[in-house]
Amino acid sequence: MKKIVLLLALLGLLQADEETARVVYDLTTSNMAKFEKNILKGIAVNKAHYEGNLKELEVAVVIHGGAYRFFVKDIQKSMFNTNLKLVEAYPELQKRIASMADTYDVEFLMCKASMPKNHLEAKDVVKFVKIIPNSTIGLIDKQNEGFAYIPVKD
Repeated sequence: MKKIVLLLALLGLLQADEETARVVYDLTTSNMAKFEKNILKGIAVNKAHYEGNLKELEVAVVIHGGAYRFFVKDIQKSMFNTNLKLVEAYPELQKRIASMADTYDVEFLMCKASMPKNHLEAKDVVKFVKIIPNSTIGLIDKQNEGFAYIPVKD
């Protein structure tokens, strides 16, 4: 009897797995328009598509390269404060990014290896971002978990 229950449980997990698509975005762009199009708007559109087809979309974003600038707590106290367009847009941008984490369950992973180069410590990064050893490890792990790879580069 236990074997039958276990088998049914495994079949249920496999079936649930088939109803979940996974994607990892390799985010290195510093371009705000590209970030908005591919991450802020793109993820919302893709989530809606899968939900409309009664599937889930699990999303992870690995942050490195020029993309650090979108995930600092205080843009004015960062090395990115010279980009006036970014500084002006930052309050609204931060709300939209936080919504991605809260509303859409997007997992944000930041490469620790290049944080010093960007004058960042963990305390400087928004709270919903998880710090990982490096971007390569994050991408390897997510792809080995069945996530499709999408680059968002300059």
